Amino acid sequence: MSTLKIAIQKSGRLNEDSIQILKDCGISINNGIDQLKAEASNFPLEVLYLRNSDIPQYLIDGVVDLAIVGDNLLVEKGKGIEVVQKLGFSKCKVSVAVPKTFEYNSVQDLAGLRIATSYPNTVNEYFGSFGLTVDIHQISGSVEIAPNIGLADAIVDIVSSGSTLFKNNLKEVEVILKSEAVLAVSPKVSPEIQKHIDTLKFRIQSVLRARNSKYILMNVPNDKIDEIGKILPVLRSLTVLPLAQEGWSSVHSVIDKDTFWDVIDQLKEAGAEGILVCPIEKMVL
Repeated sequence: MSTLKIAIQKSGRLNEDSIQILKDCGISINNGIDQLKAEASNFPLEVLYLRNSDIPQYLIDGVVDLAIVGDNLLVEKGKGIEVVQKLGFSKCKVSVAVPKTFEYNSVQDLAGLRIATSYPNTVNEYFGSFGLTVDIHQISGSVEIAPNIGLADAIVDIVSSGSTLFKNNLKEVEVILKSEAVLAVSPKVSPEIQKHIDTLKFRIQSVLRARNSKYILMNVPNDKIDEIGKILPVLRSLTVLPLAQEGWSSVHSVIDKDTFWDVIDQLKEAGAEGILVCPIEKMVL
């Protein structure tokens, strides 16, 4: 049987979240400390732990079939690589930042200036879209110190919380793109490998739906069930079970965690009582 090869970042938060989502998909990975390759014991999968910046080329060359990688890196190095699923973690921005003392009005103010970045292709494409050219200084790591040491007038780098910019007396002035972890597939996968990818993608989608949903059950007067049903975003229809107390039923459904409190308030106003909310481990549709 062929084995699906998946690349993930070998260290850092993206590594931890990638391993976790595979585990949540029921895949057991036999990885030890400092291993660069590990096999799953219960799925035809081999994990390669790679430098983040190398992953797009491994996909392009077909060395790996699949990767969990930030889509900002695909924009920079992996144009044409197909993204089959957004994963919802490791969210960040690729932004332009300048010293706090810089009087910034528009992107035109950066024309011809020195920009320090690890994303030269992204920078060229962004400023080119405005008909502007800049002097790119490509560096790896610690991009944020470049203006302080006189290497650059501004930077383009990943921004998460913004605390690193603040510590280095920088301010964000433009957001080039928003990024998150994605599942990306090589253009060279075989039909047999594609079947494994489809199976893994199905499992991941089930995990993501569960992460974004909550199971809710409540006691509802029978004459209020129709009103409650209009509030709840059900999968197909409400589950309604009669209670021992005449005239009441237990109503079950699934709600989106992002709208949870708004829905709860509406349910209470409509007459629901004893509302219980539970996490969902998997959700298969």
